[in-house]
Amino acid sequence: MTIRDVDEKLEHRLRIRAAQHSRSMEDEARDILRRELACPAKTRGNLGNAIHRRFAAAGGLDLPTIPREPMREPANLGD
Repeated sequence: MTIRDVDEKLEHRLRIRAAQHSRSMEDEARDILRRELACPAKTRGNLGNAIHRRFAAAGGLDLPTIPREPMREPANLGD
């Protein structure tokens, strides 16, 4: 696989990261891809959706609607 037109800053960051892990840029890129793609897509992304999926099997939960009160006036701290 060949990746062309990689931004210079991104390539520099990959080079630094590879050096920190004592491996080649190719090995570092391979490891990044392996770790990123090992995680199923449904577990990533929107946190709210992930929480909903987690509890949907339990039947969910309906919370009561709490009536709102009018907004209070800000405190007068004096002049």
